[in-house]
Amino acid sequence: MAGPAPMPPRIVSVDVYRGFVMLLMMAEVLRLSKVAAALPGNAFWAFLGWNQSHVPWTGCSLHDMIQPSFTFLVGVALPFSIASRMAKGATFPALLKHTLIRSLILILLGIFLRSLHSSQTNFTFEDTLTQIGLGYPFLFLLGFTTKRTQIITLALVLVGYWLAFALYPLPAPGFDTAAAGVPADWPHRLQGFAAHWNKNTNFASAFDQWFLNLFPREKPFAYNGGGYTTLSFIPTLGTMILGLFAGHSLKSGDTPAVRIRFFLITGISLIAAASLLHFTGICPIVKRIWTPAWTLFSGGLCFFFLAFFYWLTDVAGHKKYILPLMVIGMNSIAAYVIADGFGGFISDSLYIHLGRNFDQLFGAAYAPLVKGALVLGLEWWILYWMYRKKIFIKV
Repeated sequence: MAGPAPMPPRIVSVDVYRGFVMLLMMAEVLRLSKVAAALPGNAFWAFLGWNQSHVPWTGCSLHDMIQPSFTFLVGVALPFSIASRMAKGATFPALLKHTLIRSLILILLGIFLRSLHSSQTNFTFEDTLTQIGLGYPFLFLLGFTTKRTQIITLALVLVGYWLAFALYPLPAPGFDTAAAGVPADWPHRLQGFAAHWNKNTNFASAFDQWFLNLFPREKPFAYNGGGYTTLSFIPTLGTMILGLFAGHSLKSGDTPAVRIRFFLITGISLIAAASLLHFTGICPIVKRIWTPAWTLFSGGLCFFFLAFFYWLTDVAGHKKYILPLMVIGMNSIAAYVIADGFGGFISDSLYIHLGRNFDQLFGAAYAPLVKGALVLGLEWWILYWMYRKKIFIKV
């Protein structure tokens, strides 16, 4: 009787890409936009500040690529995860049980992190971990299907989600947008057919006005200040499916050149399709509600990032300076929790032990950067200690 299949080799570029993404998230403590605001007219800091901020509605900054990249890499890793566990003798029922438990943990962890500064549990489901947890069981099942089935599912997810928004009625003429948290003079409102994807007056927002009020709340839910929605997990599944395609390519017997060509061609095709949808007004590129066009656009950029890191590490072998990213990428859940849950504690501790003015070393304008750099360094040191001790938090 044949034994279990051999375990697949570890792809370094996946860990490095994940580390890069998590570093971008952890680097929020640098508060580059505050530095830019304190130095008006400085193009260098303005550029960095803009790319460390989310765009108000349509478009994309580097910061906007954190969540789709993290989500995309979940799909990339799935074929390797399934193969690794099956090589150890795991059965499908055991894998499914593990998947459901993992999904529940991710959902609850996301809710927990969003509730840290609340007086009661903040039942919200737009956090990155929660969104992945909601879609992961479906991704797992797709991992056992053919590529044709995966492509059809991706198309159904994106077209179906587009239809739900397109068919949902627009607000009546004279509707007070301020009641939905959007000032009347907000410059980012979409016009014409694209108005179906406006902030807090769309299909997914209407769903949340019903769904989130089923949970105990300090006050009734009316809208999300950032426009984020629960149902974004549906097109987020599309991003994970795109990652699944990349993962199959990495796990296949294709040559590195074939893989890189596939990543680049796919990336170009996805960005071109998304741009066509956006500029024709058929479907705008909006990260906050994860429009189908955003799934395609951000997915295309993810393929570019993966192509670069795959070439850099697994092909060209430039691994000398990647340790800082590997330390983070191999412990991404720990990095997420440390940055999101303990960053404030570390920051307050610095003021206690170094004095209230330690961050004024280079003047008031650079105070957020000085404090943030120390916080980021301490967070990385914790992860490095875990790396040296081979302590890896996995869900």
